[in-house]
Amino acid sequence: MRSEAASARVHPGLQAAVAAAGLVALSAREIGWDATGVIVAVGIAAAVMPMNQLTTAPTAPRRWILAVLLGVVAFATVRFLFPTPLLPFSAAAVVGGSVAAVAEEAFFRRFLYGWFTRWGTAIAIVGSALAFAAVHAPLYGAAALPIDLGAGLLFGWQRWATGGWTAPATTHVVANLLILR
Repeated sequence: MRSEAASARVHPGLQAAVAAAGLVALSAREIGWDATGVIVAVGIAAAVMPMNQLTTAPTAPRRWILAVLLGVVAFATVRFLFPTPLLPFSAAAVVGGSVAAVAEEAFFRRFLYGWFTRWGTAIAIVGSALAFAAVHAPLYGAAALPIDLGAGLLFGWQRWATGGWTAPATTHVVANLLILR
């Protein structure tokens, strides 16, 4: 598998096409195994896409753990302090929610964040967060936009703080598990 610092030159049009196709596919999905298949396909496409720009080297394990812990605490706090729609607990919900979280983070924090870095870190964090919130709106409604934007900003911060997309992916998995009853 290629590293995020892949030196291969990728045509910007191909990157833009992958970004557009991923955003359209994720916006059009519904809940279910078919949707999980779409999310996995988008995540795989994003994970194998070589990136033109160099990204920061991954940080020390302690920094990664701290970023994940802060993210999990933030999601747990929101979950327990504010009314949150819960989904029924099942093995399928655990697997589907976990796979979707990792695939979405491969798209939003590995690929899209990396693509946006050509305009700076702040644009990468905010741009990937706005896209994350926007693709969830058709599925969860406009009322979910603030929480999805907040989640996207947190995931973007984690991406910046750790130099990689695995911390936001781990936090996203935990966040999805926190909404199961």
